[in-house]
Amino acid sequence: MAVAVPGAVMLAVGLWGLHRGGMWRDEAVTYQVARRTVPQIWRLLHGVDAVHGLYYLLMHVVLAAAPGRPGEVDLRLPSVCAAAVTASLVAALGARLARPRVGLWAGLLFAVTPLVGHYAQEGRSYALVAAGAAGATLVFVRAAAEGGRRAWALYGGVLAVTCWLHEFAVLLLLAHAGTLALARSSGRVWRGWCCAAGGVVLSLLPMVVVSHTQSAQVAWLTEPDVETAQDLLRQYLGPTDGVYWACLALGLLGLTRLVGRRGEVTLAAVALPLAVLPPVALMLASQFTPLYVDRYVLYALAGAPLLVALGADRLAGMLGRLWSHGTGTAPRSPAFTLAGVLAVVLAFTHQVPLLRADRVPGTRPDDLGAVARAVARVLRPGDPVLFLPAHARGTELTYPEDFKGTRDVALAEPGPASGTLYGREVGVATLRRRLAGADEVWAVVEKYAMVRGYRPRLATERAKYAVLNQQFVLRQEMVVDRIALRLYVRPIRGGDGQP
Repeated sequence: MAVAVPGAVMLAVGLWGLHRGGMWRDEAVTYQVARRTVPQIWRLLHGVDAVHGLYYLLMHVVLAAAPGRPGEVDLRLPSVCAAAVTASLVAALGARLARPRVGLWAGLLFAVTPLVGHYAQEGRSYALVAAGAAGATLVFVRAAAEGGRRAWALYGGVLAVTCWLHEFAVLLLLAHAGTLALARSSGRVWRGWCCAAGGVVLSLLPMVVVSHTQSAQVAWLTEPDVETAQDLLRQYLGPTDGVYWACLALGLLGLTRLVGRRGEVTLAAVALPLAVLPPVALMLASQFTPLYVDRYVLYALAGAPLLVALGADRLAGMLGRLWSHGTGTAPRSPAFTLAGVLAVVLAFTHQVPLLRADRVPGTRPDDLGAVARAVARVLRPGDPVLFLPAHARGTELTYPEDFKGTRDVALAEPGPASGTLYGREVGVATLRRRLAGADEVWAVVEKYAMVRGYRPRLATERAKYAVLNQQFVLRQEMVVDRIALRLYVRPIRGGDGQP
């Protein structure tokens, strides 16, 4: 029960509002790539998104198995299931290292945390990485207690697969090393862990090498600061003030027995390094090369509810002793367990508005479905379309039926055939020739590209802007989230050849 109930609750929270509307661009990339053939995916990974390669291959299988044409729910369902598994694994950690009620409380807290609910409904790899990290931590605890080559080999295998889902899961090794240090583990345990950790790192080297050449993909990231760390702590413990301060106090109380007997792995010694070391390490590394985003260390969140539940157990123990001292009778344990569950329910009700808002269409950075619906209302078959810049084509690739019959003026070769995300575009001369006979052009434009002074790096992109501004005038514009749909028309020329 202590393990199953949190998983069931997480499943219910994840399924609630799962069909919230259109995909946003990161989900759209998953959807587009996963629907390619395996050779096409393999070719793409040599140039972009190698860090998500295993996830794309898994989603290729999932979407291929979906009945009919797969949609948003099919894309997000694996993340919901992974989050439910993670909640159960968090509960299993608490039950193994403390007692069943600690596991129950921790698993439930994990399930009702808004940040977890957010990524449980994303068609990206982060919920699966969290499940793999929690599973690896549970196997790690067993291996540290029982030893044996098989246990450490299983640990290394689970963690290696998790790291191939996202390479920053390798920071989990820091958390586990911190646990062994706090437990004052024997040399035999350290040797077993080092062998497993070495195998994980070696297996990950090919991805590290390839992904390093693709680092331009994260050039938009900035250096994290103290405010970034404070925001992450609040996301881990609860965004609302009441939940945050209560959980912070209980989490600190949970640290009172951080170190046990020599060689003993305590729950606090697992939870604290898990919650702290991966995000801190990534933030510190990002002072030199910005790499930090909260979703990259989502798996570390599991440590926070474990500490909070452990603190609640400490508080329950103190209250029990006070009760016994005052009445001469021991309090019944189920009463405390139920009280803890009710406290989690109260935390959940406090955060329901946040969870509900997260399920409203348009709460993600953009909604490509809304853009596609706008396109379907105004474009006609045969209309020429320009995407500025090229990655604005993601809307068409995700919702091709809304662009049916239109002409992509700048496209030379589609993404699957060219081994790119958004296709290969024509040269400047070809683009000008294709636009020469057009009386009007629809442009799908990223909002940042409409800022005065914006100058694209590629010649074809600059040519798009030059032709539109020199030969056409803006007739109509609709803005949806971060994308504008613009109609440009060629001025009518008079008899003297002048507009």
